[in-house]
Amino acid sequence: MHDDEMSARGPVPGEDDYEGDWEGVPEGDDPLSVVAHGGEREVETALRPRKLAEFVGQPRVREQLHLVLESARKRGVPPDHVLLSGPPGLGKTSMAMIIAAELDTAIRITSGPALEKAGDLAAMLSNLTEGDVLFIDEIHRIARPAEEMLYLAMEDFRVDVVVGKGPGATSIPLEIAPFTLVGATTRSGALTGPLRDRFGFTGQMEFYSAPELEQVLRRSASLLGIELEDKGRSEIARRSRGTPRIANRLLRRVRDYAEVRADGRATLEVVRAALEVYDVDELGLDRLDRAVLGALVRSFGGGPVGVSTLAVAVGEEPATVEEVCEPYLVRAGMLARTPRGRVATPAAWEHLGLQAPADSVGVDGAVPSLFD
Repeated sequence: MHDDEMSARGPVPGEDDYEGDWEGVPEGDDPLSVVAHGGEREVETALRPRKLAEFVGQPRVREQLHLVLESARKRGVPPDHVLLSGPPGLGKTSMAMIIAAELDTAIRITSGPALEKAGDLAAMLSNLTEGDVLFIDEIHRIARPAEEMLYLAMEDFRVDVVVGKGPGATSIPLEIAPFTLVGATTRSGALTGPLRDRFGFTGQMEFYSAPELEQVLRRSASLLGIELEDKGRSEIARRSRGTPRIANRLLRRVRDYAEVRADGRATLEVVRAALEVYDVDELGLDRLDRAVLGALVRSFGGGPVGVSTLAVAVGEEPATVEEVCEPYLVRAGMLARTPRGRVATPAAWEHLGLQAPADSVGVDGAVPSLFD
């Protein structure tokens, strides 16, 4: 999505849950990538929950959002503007579509990078009808002229259109219909203070627990017609990095393996064999993750080492290592970021089947593992 705005009554077919352009991250075919790409976007659309009650996980955000929407419905006014923040793949786009569906109104979708000029935003706002939902993905990347226009639109439901240039320029106020802005960002700290303060509700999306991912997989398997056994479902959930998009992607890869090399049933043995083919190990690490850990441990003695040097060692761009690999490795307690560089923890040495030095970071328990 993102370069073209779209409108619909409720959820919009063809939109995916890819949170913006996510600078520095290539699309590729990595089953653990948080970026939706290729034909899988249509599949993801089919798996989207349509109502708040169908949305799995994020219990605090769901409860808070339910109160916001229900209160607005009872008062007969559009709800406050909503900001959803969190890592990619957790359901921010799905939640925006659910907001529109719950309000029984239209949703228009665009992205921050697509709004380069104030005129682009003015044209979009002028076409809104009362109660519409405007969803801006990666809102922290919106151009400054458009952002400044958005301030006035969010507060007073009007925009000032400048006609002409120089001393003869004239500002014409344009009234717009009351609407609800839903912004999504993977980097809430990159939002300017004035923009962030204009949102009435902020929801922080968290990584999913394994039981929550099992619920996601149960629903997805039912919709896709996949015979997934309980132990197989638990295995996929355990390796999905706490991210529903990754869980659904792994489920589809398991389905492919089961249909080609088994009898179509996704048993525990079939799941393990399939994920081995796709280089996803028992802790959810893929080839690149293991390459980063291997280089850090074997080539640099566990660190510290700079991310640029580490990226050269594994033949990747520094942004890929920093944005794709490191967040999960840090959460899993296998890598520590220090002022001097990246350092492998004892959990990393153990995962690679090696003995950690006595002076490794985390030997005293300072860096616990996600899997302890």
